[in-house]
Amino acid sequence: MPRLSPGDLAPDFTLPTADGGAVTLSALRGKHVVVYFYPAAMTPGCTTQACDFRDSLSSLAAAGYAVIGVSPDPVDKLAAFAERDGLTFPLASDGDRSVLEGWGAYGEKTLYGKTVTGVIRSTVVVDPDGRVELAQYNVKATGHVAKLRRDLGTA
Repeated sequence: MPRLSPGDLAPDFTLPTADGGAVTLSALRGKHVVVYFYPAAMTPGCTTQACDFRDSLSSLAAAGYAVIGVSPDPVDKLAAFAERDGLTFPLASDGDRSVLEGWGAYGEKTLYGKTVTGVIRSTVVVDPDGRVELAQYNVKATGHVAKLRRDLGTA
């Protein structure tokens, strides 16, 4: 599965969101956008990561970064996740996994010592021109947002 690298043009997408709307990446041109891919809403690791983004949202926004979370979960599950944990950034549903695959965030991974196919926890930062600024794959849920903020100079 090909992965994105700095300098690549980020594949555009339009996905339905937890709030009943939709998010289109190209509509956010002119901003830095953090697109993070996670396996499943309401699970412990994904909750930790989402809450870390929530708690860092104001400092990321102040530095010019928008945040979008993407998972294969249906919109109603994402809405419950957003409400339960007070998540105020877009949570997008990629039910057919086409965006996940196109961004290199779906494929073989090791889980508890076994090779499985699924969502690869990943974060891609897109620059204001729509190009990949930073691409991180197989990230850990715990501590990732703090590391990302350090990498971006927003910590």
